[in-house]
Amino acid sequence: MELVEYTVDGPVALVRLNRPPVNALSPELSQDLLAAFTEAADPTVRAVVVTGQPHFAAGADIKGFQAVYEEGGEQKLASTLVEAIWALDRLEKPTIAAIHGYALGGGLELAMGADFRYLADDAKVGQPEIKLGLIPGAGGTQRLQRLVGFQRAKDIVYTGRQVGAEEALAIGLADRVFPAADVLAEAQAAARELASGPTRALHAAKQALAGGHGRPLAEGMDLERAAFDASFWTDDAREGVSAFIEKRPPSFQGK
Repeated sequence: MELVEYTVDGPVALVRLNRPPVNALSPELSQDLLAAFTEAADPTVRAVVVTGQPHFAAGADIKGFQAVYEEGGEQKLASTLVEAIWALDRLEKPTIAAIHGYALGGGLELAMGADFRYLADDAKVGQPEIKLGLIPGAGGTQRLQRLVGFQRAKDIVYTGRQVGAEEALAIGLADRVFPAADVLAEAQAAARELASGPTRALHAAKQALAGGHGRPLAEGMDLERAAFDASFWTDDAREGVSAFIEKRPPSFQGK
């Protein structure tokens, strides 16, 4: 993984984009992200933080687009990035994107694949593809509307404008905002806290929430019941019940 740094500290993995100066997304970077998220599927990893500095990811490598126009052939960025984002989205553990600087275009699409987005107070996010005569191609038209609503998503996609951290927080695109110097540490602290929880129950909750979104209530309730049943028989559930009865803190092992 030449363009991504993957490190593990206890139960928390850190995936850091490393393509200076702005972490412009390319098929090669997307492949490295896919490799990192595949490695993070290790059950000993119980939470994941994704980040990049000084910018999370300022968008696609536009020179790569120009090369495709000039040389012909297949445009591979969208398909490889979609695959990487799905790998992040489907991780069976909590995930946090810690966003510095710009998260634009594919950068925002990557961040939206995480469960939570923690933004630096000077961060900017958006889907500027329309200014290139394009539209988002790695989930921007789909995940964005699920986070901020249909009309707000339409505004952000149609205008291509950059959204500041406070507005992102107000519309649900950011979950927390911190001073730039603190955002990564705060994301890692939150990840450690989540990693100490019942990982399989958190995954069941993730499945029920995501699977039920937009479905009729009855279908969502069926999904929830199945997820509850799956979590009921885990070692962590037995530990949680015992700890409650014994009036002590639970010691979850993620099993």
